[in-house]
Parts: sequence; structure tokens; C-alpha cells
Amino acid sequence: MSTPVRSLVASGNIDKAAIFNSEGTSVWASSPSFTVAPAEIQAVVASFADKEDVKKVQSEGFHVASEKFITLKSDDRSLYGKKGKEGVVIVKTKQAILVAHYPESVQPGSAATTVEQLGDYLIKVGY
Repeated sequence: MSTPVRSLVASGNIDKAAIFNSEGTSVWASSPSFTVAPAEIQAVVASFADKEDVKKVQSEGFHVASEKFITLKSDDRSLYGKKGKEGVVIVKTKQAILVAHYPESVQPGSAATTVEQLGDYLIKVGY
């Protein structure tokens, strides 16, 4: 597990995470047993490029690690999803896509802040 994935999990706000290249074609690091399928990450990449008023991901939701999430937020940098009380926060930087899952014991805002701050840091250092 790489340092960025380790730091997300160590925050206590995220229980598992993965980092992909910005095209979603290569996994750079992942928590053990957190597998995001190629089709799932490609749908995420497509959501960042979707410029429609109502994005496909907003009307249909999306999948991460074989679980379906309802879209809470979707813009050109971030994608948030919820399934019951758990959820995912996905943030795109210049070179990477952070995919982070939070358990039902964590407030969505705390999870989002943790992942967005790491995204800001990676952008600042050129990633």
C-alpha cells in the first residue's frame, strides 16, 4: 500500500482506498481486498469528461468494488456516492484519481475533507 493510500486509511475517515492514473488504465496503489474493476474506473473517468447538464452518472449512479452508489456530487474534479450510510469519495488530480471508501461510522463531510485535502496536496506537488 502506497503512502497516499496509507495516509487516507490512517486518517480514520477512510477504510479502504485506491489510486489510479488519471486515465484509469493503471492502478498505482490499493488497500488489500479493495478492487475497482476496469469498467468501474472507466465509468468514473467518463463522468469527469461528461459536460451535459445532467450527467449520466447523476441519473444512473455508479459502481465501485461491485457496489452501486447513488451520486451525491459530480463535477470535473470530484465524484461522491452513497450506499446506505457508507459511501465513496473520488477526486481527480492532474495525474491521478483517488478512490476512497468510508464506512457508515464516518460522517460523509469528514471523509470528503480528508480525500479533497490529499487531492489538493497532490495537485500542489505536480500530481
